[in-house]
Amino acid sequence: MIIINYLIMCLIFGTTFLAIKVGVDAGVPPFFSAGLRFFIAGLLIFSFLVRKRKTKINVLFRKEMLITGVCLTFGTFATLYWAEQFVPSGIAAVLSATGPILILAIQTIILKKRGNKKAFIGCVVGVIGVTLLIIPGFSSDMSPFWKIGCCAIIIGEIFYACGTIYTRHVIRQFATDSPIALNAAQMMHGGILLVILSFFTENIQLTNFFSPAAFGSMLYLIIFGSMAGHSLYYWLVSQTNPVFPSTWLYISPLIAVVLGVVFYHEYISWLTAFGALAIIAGTILVNIETLRGWLLGKKIKLQGAKY
Repeated sequence: MIIINYLIMCLIFGTTFLAIKVGVDAGVPPFFSAGLRFFIAGLLIFSFLVRKRKTKINVLFRKEMLITGVCLTFGTFATLYWAEQFVPSGIAAVLSATGPILILAIQTIILKKRGNKKAFIGCVVGVIGVTLLIIPGFSSDMSPFWKIGCCAIIIGEIFYACGTIYTRHVIRQFATDSPIALNAAQMMHGGILLVILSFFTENIQLTNFFSPAAFGSMLYLIIFGSMAGHSLYYWLVSQTNPVFPSTWLYISPLIAVVLGVVFYHEYISWLTAFGALAIIAGTILVNIETLRGWLLGKKIKLQGAKY
C-alpha cells in the first residue's frame, strides 16, 4: 500500500505543473487562481480536522502559520504561477526540484551547519544543471520573460527552502496538532495573501474561470494537487519517515517534462534535457546520505524482526 500511494503521489505532483500551465494559458489570473486553490483546499482540510479534533481553531491565528504560509505557499507559488505564463511546465517542474539544494546552501552558508562532501558535490552539479537549463533562453529569439520566469522560480524555491527549515521548528512546537492541519492552516494564510496580491496587480474577470480548461485545471489542482497530493505526502511521512516521501522530487519533474512534451507540445532541447538530469542528480546527491541512513535503519529493523 505504501508503494502504491507513493507512486500515486509522484504522479499527482508530476501533473500539477501542466495543470497550472493549462489554467494560466486559459486566461485565469495567476495570483488569483493560486490563491483560490490553496485557500479552498486549506479550508476544507482544516475544517475536517477540526471536526475530527486533530487540531484546534486557534492554531489558525498563530503567527507561525502566517510565516509558514508566506514562505511555503505565497512566495513559492506566486513566483511559480507567474512564471508559467512564459516558461514550459516541464522546465518549471525541474527548476522547482532545486529546493533541497537551496535548503543545504542556506543551512551551510547562513546557519553555518556543516554539510558532507557528497552534498556539496550535489550542489555544484545542481548549479551546473540550472545553467544548462536556462542557456537556451539567452538566444536572441527567446522572450526576456522566459529568463525572468526561470529566475522567479528559483526565488520561489528560496522561499520554499526557508519555509521548510522553519517548518521543522513549527511541527515540534505544535506537536499535539496534526501536521496535515498545520499544512492546511499555512495554505489558507498563503492563499489569502495571493488573493490580496491579485486585487492590486490583476484584472480579475470571473468569466475566465468558466471555460472547460480553466475550470478543470482549478478543480484538479484543488482536489488532487492540494488535498489528495499533500494528504498522501503526510500519510507517507507518518508511515515511513520524512526522507522517503520527499524523493518525489527525483521522479515528478521527469513526469512533468514528459507530459509537457507529449500532451502540450512543449519543446525540450538536448541541452535542456542534460540540465534537467543534472538537477535531478544533484538533488539525489544532496539527500543521498540521509536516504542511505534511513534505508540502513529499515534493514536493521527488518533483520531484528526475524529474530
